[in-house]
Amino acid sequence: MGFVVVTDTSGNLLNKQVRENDLKVLPFSYYIDGEEHTCLDTDAFNGDEFYEIFKGDTKVTTSQINPNTYLECFEPFLKEGKDVIYVSMSSGISGSCQSSMLAAQMLREQYPERTIEVVDTRGASLGEGLVAVRAAQLRDAGVPTAEAAEQLRDLSERMFNVFTVNDLMFLRRGGRLSNLSAIVGTVLHIKPILKGAEDGKIVAFAKVRGRKRSVEALAQQYDKLVVNPESQTVGIAHAACREDAEYLISLLNKNHPPKDILLVDYEPVTGSHVGPGALALFFESSVGVRSTNSL
Repeated sequence: MGFVVVTDTSGNLLNKQVRENDLKVLPFSYYIDGEEHTCLDTDAFNGDEFYEIFKGDTKVTTSQINPNTYLECFEPFLKEGKDVIYVSMSSGISGSCQSSMLAAQMLREQYPERTIEVVDTRGASLGEGLVAVRAAQLRDAGVPTAEAAEQLRDLSERMFNVFTVNDLMFLRRGGRLSNLSAIVGTVLHIKPILKGAEDGKIVAFAKVRGRKRSVEALAQQYDKLVVNPESQTVGIAHAACREDAEYLISLLNKNHPPKDILLVDYEPVTGSHVGPGALALFFESSVGVRSTNSL
């Protein structure tokens, strides 16, 4: 009995987290000049090398996970008498969540005695991955499937995803920035501050001058909104800008040091849509923060 926790590579977890939490991870695909790749082995991923290719003419594209892949993943666990919780990348930026829901509905009809829950985190990178880790903790604590799913949806509501990028071109090109009117020019060194909104889409909600101030703006959001930092793991993902990530860590530890900080290279699928220089922060915050619209 019990449930299996399934997530995907957008969750940006290290091999150690996947292994220690007994997670089943489905791969998103990305294509470099048409050649397919996946990133299941995060230890082997070289972020500096990957993001260097964006400086040239190399074309990088991505694809979503199709319903059949979810069917093939979920069904063996159902046959074993186990429930399934799938912790998904935001439905606001990928169609994969909808594909998983279609597969789940089909399987519910075949296995009415089993419970299949899809948790739309409305986030990506560690905004998804940290929710998957919590799912494993709830599983190990013996929390029933439906109750665990509700707790995970509540956590997703409170998981603040805030980030800055060097160039909005990557988000624009992929259609992942919902308020195009917020775009500002790079000539004046204006940097956007973005977040995952209530509907899971990406919105720019502030702008600052200069890279250093954009990093400090992320820390300001943390200081303003974080709850119980001493008991939570905070996530940071960076796309070939480790020095900025280290500066952000120093700022987080200054006023409200968290229990732990998980620092990762931005995985290639989500990373290809935010571009080199992207820096993201993920933490548990108070209820309703996704509607916050200013610094």
